[in-house]
Amino acid sequence: MTTSTRGATKTPAVLVLEDGRIFRGRAYGAVGETFGEAVFSTGMTGYQETLTDPSYHRQVVVMTAPHVGNTGVNDEDMESKKIWVSGYVVRDPARVPSSWRSRRTLDEELDAQGVVGISGIDTRALTRHLRERGAMRVGIFSGDTIQDDAALLARVQEAPQMKGANLSAEVATTEPYVVPALGEKKFTVAAVDLGIKGMTPHRMAERGIEVHVLPATATVEDVYAVNPDGVFFSNGPGDPATADHPVSVMQGVLERGTPLFGICFGNQILGRALGFGTFKLKYGHRGINQPVQDRTTGKVEVTAHNHGFAVDAPLDRVSETPFGRAEVSHVCLNDNVVEGLQLLDRPAFSVQYHPEAAAGPHDAAYLFDRFVSLMEGQRA
Repeated sequence: MTTSTRGATKTPAVLVLEDGRIFRGRAYGAVGETFGEAVFSTGMTGYQETLTDPSYHRQVVVMTAPHVGNTGVNDEDMESKKIWVSGYVVRDPARVPSSWRSRRTLDEELDAQGVVGISGIDTRALTRHLRERGAMRVGIFSGDTIQDDAALLARVQEAPQMKGANLSAEVATTEPYVVPALGEKKFTVAAVDLGIKGMTPHRMAERGIEVHVLPATATVEDVYAVNPDGVFFSNGPGDPATADHPVSVMQGVLERGTPLFGICFGNQILGRALGFGTFKLKYGHRGINQPVQDRTTGKVEVTAHNHGFAVDAPLDRVSETPFGRAEVSHVCLNDNVVEGLQLLDRPAFSVQYHPEAAAGPHDAAYLFDRFVSLMEGQRA
């Protein structure tokens, strides 16, 4: 395993898509082999937060921005304990990072954590291919793992698919922990960790919320053991169609009428809990520049996304559900994908994107305030 402190190594690397398309470049990060679902992220910055987002578990991330690694890696912007992407694809790695917070190069960090990557390929062509053909399985091979093309393709086609994958328990905490409120404590929230990012409980703590982060396997009894004023369901990886346990827990919360907020995977869980289906998007939404309209206010937000599945709910009417009336509250302006749900007869809502702004715009920060308002209303 070799690395370079001044950009990519000269070790050859090959990227093989499951439909047979091949890109050849140089190793970046660890040398070896890796498999996952090829997806692209349109963010021009925030790569450290992307890499450490548990929602990217078992995905190979293609960066559409041509220059990556410019600000190196610091010790403050990690969103979890490790890098979760299974592989990393960049066009032109920075030769020398430039930031007063930088502690090491991105190449060094990827290598230290065993993340296999590739650089020096046409990421624009690769992104266009994924937009036309859809997200698909991919393998990256470098050094001694490179074989003839047919053998590499066969190995990629044997890798597991994302559809049907149940992954949240693989990335979630195994033990409960508490993030204390900053300043005066006003509320207690039980947060079900399906792949939570570190900034999310911090945003709630800023609003006087003591956050009890619970494992993905937590039961309804575990949730109410902390005597919560509200319940939160986080983002996370995998196919929501497999998440029967979180759906059951959420239905228990809805039955009790406790204020509820979900983001990303949590939005899909709410959709299923209300009786809607979910489906896999062709190539998903990933990046920090996705336009979403809040239909309750008409406001358009620039938002941070990372999802490959969506809720199948009607956009043109209020739906009757086992928990009362529900409607689509947010919609993506690029493709009309459901980006949020809200119940009209119970204090529950969700969005499909990331309002914690790590990394990303702050347009959606008001959603945490909306959650606080629900808890205030319930207490009153």
